[in-house]
Amino acid sequence: MAEGNGPGRITSSGLAFAALMAILIIVSLWLFMAQPWWFPTIASVHGVQVDSLFTIVLIVCGIAFVGTQGMLGYFVMRYGGSGKEKAGYWHDNPKAEFFLLSGTAIILVVLVFMGQRIWLKFFFSDQPKDALEVSVTAQQFQWNIHYAGADGKFGKTDLSNVSPTNQIGLDENDPAAKDDIVSTNELHFITNKPVTVHLHSKDVIHSFFLPNFRVKQDAVPGLGVTISFTPDKAGTYEIACAELCGAQHYKMKGKLVVESEEELVKWQKTLLAQ
Repeated sequence: MAEGNGPGRITSSGLAFAALMAILIIVSLWLFMAQPWWFPTIASVHGVQVDSLFTIVLIVCGIAFVGTQGMLGYFVMRYGGSGKEKAGYWHDNPKAEFFLLSGTAIILVVLVFMGQRIWLKFFFSDQPKDALEVSVTAQQFQWNIHYAGADGKFGKTDLSNVSPTNQIGLDENDPAAKDDIVSTNELHFITNKPVTVHLHSKDVIHSFFLPNFRVKQDAVPGLGVTISFTPDKAGTYEIACAELCGAQHYKMKGKLVVESEEELVKWQKTLLAQ
């Protein structure tokens, strides 16, 4: 390390800075362990893996944070200057730099591969064969939900059919569309049953965000995007848009209900009867 001229001295400003660093470290550790403000309750199978990876990354970063900020506070406190010392010159240390860079690279590569494993499993796995399929079409400023009816086939849609009463452009002359179910800002899933969501957008880029399910996927105009996951906790949750999509972006809020299959069928029958 550098060898300056003079032993240095403890100063009041150095002590104050060291105390500030200590408080910052203690508060940060408390926030991590007590978790007063944390992620919302997990309601999907893959969400556990996502949160576990996040915790590992946070621990690794936390160790680096505590170490560097602790050393910074100590050296500022311990080696305050009197104004007469000269800074020592230290050019390099190839061995120290090698171990520091190699260690950092190994940690980052391991974290990247852990993240890729979860990413590939979630985004690039085969679509579940027994999944509940639903089409979600985003627009300024609402979510349009489309279920296939009892025949299991989605009716054809065309933008030329879009009207104030037909926001997804469903072709009412298509036999497969006769029993389709359409709702606005309300989505229903079945507990412990895989679901496949087909995302579309009518106008700008929106982001389909289900915080409790650890799902966030952009809906891009002209592009169909499919995501699959399994909800495993019954309840009512929020559908949010994580993309600033216009002046009334705040309206892009919907309700997601995870329930039994019987309750889902009852809700769909209610919509068909309207």
